[in-house]
Amino acid sequence: MRKSRVTWLCILVFACGTAAQARTPQTPAANSAGCQTFEFQAAHLGGTTVKFNLILPRDYAASGRRFPVLYLLHGFSGHYSDWCEKTRIVAYAKPYEEIIVMPEGENSWYVNNYANPKMQWENYIIDDLIPYVDGHYRTIASRQRRAIAGLSMGGYGAMFLGLKHHEMFAAAASLSGVVASANLSRWDKTAQKAIEKEKNYAGIKKALSADFGPRKNPARNGEDPFLLIRKLTPENCPQLFLAIGWGDSLLGENRKFVGLLARLKMPYRYAEVPGKHEWPVWDEEVQRVLALQAPVIGAQPQQN
Repeated sequence: MRKSRVTWLCILVFACGTAAQARTPQTPAANSAGCQTFEFQAAHLGGTTVKFNLILPRDYAASGRRFPVLYLLHGFSGHYSDWCEKTRIVAYAKPYEEIIVMPEGENSWYVNNYANPKMQWENYIIDDLIPYVDGHYRTIASRQRRAIAGLSMGGYGAMFLGLKHHEMFAAAASLSGVVASANLSRWDKTAQKAIEKEKNYAGIKKALSADFGPRKNPARNGEDPFLLIRKLTPENCPQLFLAIGWGDSLLGENRKFVGLLARLKMPYRYAEVPGKHEWPVWDEEVQRVLALQAPVIGAQPQQN
């Protein structure tokens, strides 16, 4: 693991904000993985009904307490159910005193869609989902008690949203993240060629074009973690964690981003681990995400 010299510089102690009175949540749908599934209408997606999975702390019903929240994003071609169905996130979450929300993101890259202005995925997360969760569950609705993380496309989404909306998140984590999504020129040459020429990547190329728009679209500058991080200081930057497999084709762009973090002296931790772009890596590393973010947002493991 590599660390910056100021890895924990922006872990500060804050007083918890007081959230608005939580409304009565819906009755959850059955879920074989042990998560609870809910749905709501997202104003910034044209009123579309979208689902999300939820993991509540084991003493949520009995305690009456309020809890920190982690937003956990899925990857390209995935869905809100992926984390519960393809990892042991339910078991991993049990020791922690936090609410985990796993939203639907389709193939949006979690940005406001260029081709369809009604599909404002960034605004859906920030202005629809987070207020909905804060309004319906006993959250601590403050930056100091909120984190975001994701894998692949969701790893990019966590970095993008965590940096652009740094006033809302105390920590952000990327697992095998496509951190250079907003600027294809930052991708490794082999990945660039694959996107441009190989039929297997046609769906990704189409989604990138629809989501981000033309390569010279100025909006991309506000969606590029390589540029967004330059607007922050070590003091107002969320705690960052990135992990990626040695055999992952995205390794190069992750190294470039981490190199930039080091030059800017931002607070981060970084891990290169055995594996490729695959679920065994994400199942392993999400445990590290929980452990690293817990002390930052006040979700430390319960004492037995």
